[in-house]
Amino acid sequence: MRAVHNPARGDGHLAALMSGELDGLEALVTHTATGRGMTPSWVFTTRGWTREEWDAAVGRLRGRGLLDADGELTERGLALREEIEAETDRLDRAPYEHLGAEGVGRLTELGAAFAKAALLAGAYPADLIGKR
Repeated sequence: MRAVHNPARGDGHLAALMSGELDGLEALVTHTATGRGMTPSWVFTTRGWTREEWDAAVGRLRGRGLLDADGELTERGLALREEIEAETDRLDRAPYEHLGAEGVGRLTELGAAFAKAALLAGAYPADLIGKR
């Protein structure tokens, strides 16, 4: 059960990505292919990756059968992303269980206020906001 979506899931998410044998850029490419990730142009601008590096990661993922010719996740790619998210949730669960329903509700309230303030301050690029 996901009590709250934690966008900064930290070490557990990194461990799950490593277990899935995805490097940092491959993780971004596959996340973007889910339709919920950042746009490639935003990744280039904010993360410093180049189009050439992105294309190389796409090629590696195609070679592993995780992306199809159109850059969409294959069944295998979808299954891998689902496994990664499930493992991240498992590793991420203990703090939320410790907080309980009331604490998670308050954390969600505070997080939403913070996210709104960051949004209003221009912390997120327009092309990313439209995807949410």
